[in-house]
Amino acid sequence: MYEFIKGTVDFVGPEYIVIENSGIGYQIMTPNPFVFTKEAGKEVCIYTYHYVREDLMALYGFKNREEKALFTRLLNVSGIGPKGALAILASGEPGQVVQAIENEDETFLVKFPGVGKKTARQMILDLKGKLHDLVPDYFPNLFNTDEVAATISQSTEFDEAVLALKALGYSEKEIRKITPDLKKETLTTDQYIKKALQKLLR
Repeated sequence: MYEFIKGTVDFVGPEYIVIENSGIGYQIMTPNPFVFTKEAGKEVCIYTYHYVREDLMALYGFKNREEKALFTRLLNVSGIGPKGALAILASGEPGQVVQAIENEDETFLVKFPGVGKKTARQMILDLKGKLHDLVPDYFPNLFNTDEVAATISQSTEFDEAVLALKALGYSEKEIRKITPDLKKETLTTDQYIKKALQKLLR
């Protein structure tokens, strides 16, 4: 329905961003909303996917068409819904996901929230050999820390990162395990999320 929405970043939260265009605020779910923190108040272009089912209508947004394409292909896999597909993309390394599928690396795939052995196997069966156009070179690093501006305190940023991880499907127990390591450094929300995902996916 919508290929993209161009507008001003009005709000950034743990689960979604709001893009204002012509007086209308579009709530858009994204893999890691905090990558848009540095663009608050600025105009951006978000490539969108309009998801519709009986009890839900939602917009999902991505920084480029390649991310969107991988998201839509993940949705075609039995056992993966929008939340699961976002969690996979939020790893910040979609190229690794493509590589894991091509290499039939179930061990890597089951590290994502909601992805068990059965779903990992289904991802490989459904997508292997069909992702050649989604090579890693087309995926920018979603967590370019050089571009992230630290605008709020460490405590607030850490709390926001925890909320974002929970929104992606990680449990309180999983987050508690990595909390001591994360709190050793003063980072931005985006950096906390990147570091947490790296640890959770080991």
